[in-house]
Amino acid sequence: MENVFEKVKVIMAEHLNIDPQTITLDTTFQELEADSLDVVEMVMTLEDEFNIEIPDEQIENIKDKNVRQIVDYIYGALK
Repeated sequence: MENVFEKVKVIMAEHLNIDPQTITLDTTFQELEADSLDVVEMVMTLEDEFNIEIPDEQIENIKDKNVRQIVDYIYGALK
């Protein structure tokens, strides 16, 4: 799971132009100040990177979710 988190962290940091070290598993999307376009772009990149599809219901209310929830979803989809 650590490998998934590291990839997610790098992708998020690149999209948001922030230092990856500022992103933890408990960081929320609201704390990252990601707008809806940022979220869509990140989700598309994550889907391509991990060769998965993230359903809309996982993306809904993403501002209230933290990085751990996205990492857990991706990790589960890869099993």
